[in-house]
Amino acid sequence: MNENKTNINYFPGHMAKTRREIGEKLKLIDIVFEVVDARIPYSSRIVDIDDLVKDKPKIIIMTKKDLCDLTRTNKWISFYKDKGYNVILLDLINDKNISEIFDVTDKVLCSLNEKRKSQGLKERSYRALIMGVPNVGKSTLINKITKRKAVNVGDKPGVTKNISWIRINDKLDLMDTPGILWPKIEDSKIAYNLASFSAIKEEILPIDEVACYILKYMFYNYPKALEERYGITNFDEDDYTDNYELIGRKRGCIVRGNEVDYNKVSTLIVRDLRNGYLGKVTFDE
Repeated sequence: MNENKTNINYFPGHMAKTRREIGEKLKLIDIVFEVVDARIPYSSRIVDIDDLVKDKPKIIIMTKKDLCDLTRTNKWISFYKDKGYNVILLDLINDKNISEIFDVTDKVLCSLNEKRKSQGLKERSYRALIMGVPNVGKSTLINKITKRKAVNVGDKPGVTKNISWIRINDKLDLMDTPGILWPKIEDSKIAYNLASFSAIKEEILPIDEVACYILKYMFYNYPKALEERYGITNFDEDDYTDNYELIGRKRGCIVRGNEVDYNKVSTLIVRDLRNGYLGKVTFDE
């Protein structure tokens, strides 16, 4: 596996359509909510988002605070804030900091209605565009801020297919968009990070390669988690057989003849990472 270059082409038709429609509707938008997975705060950013949304003010909303390595993720938050971005880190499971979205939005856009007042116009609700790569928790976030099931939620990319408007309250309207990527993912680390956390469909990258990438990254960055979950204390990145045998027997991935089912082991590793069973991690350094 080349650690630096790849050429992943995962760009379904609805993503191209979404990008086009965003450009067409941008004049209606006051602010952009860019939703990012706190476990991959760099890899899960849309690489050309500034070209897509032009000069619209933007808030980076990082989800899955409860699953990330806070020490690493906070360094990314500082990095983005130093560049002038507004950043909010959210724990959607425990409803922490949700109201901060409204506070920061009002702070960024307060001049909009002040200008309307000075022109003798009535105040109007803010219009926000919410966007992100697939499976970063966008739909869950929308349901949390609307306090109802406004959109469907799934653990695979591609649940949202069309752009739609959602009334949040009398102060905010939200334009929901499907998860989008970019036509070519050329950096293999970004590609494998996206695949590790469900932003790319499992058919695009072989699951055994993704699982081995996870094992390798975990061993060099979070070795204690691998030892606690799987009993792994040694690692040979040229031969994963021993690790697969150990995991398979410890976690019950056995088929007839007392053989380890390597495909089940790969699936287990990927699921364990995504569900937080390998501890709190951040894969962007």
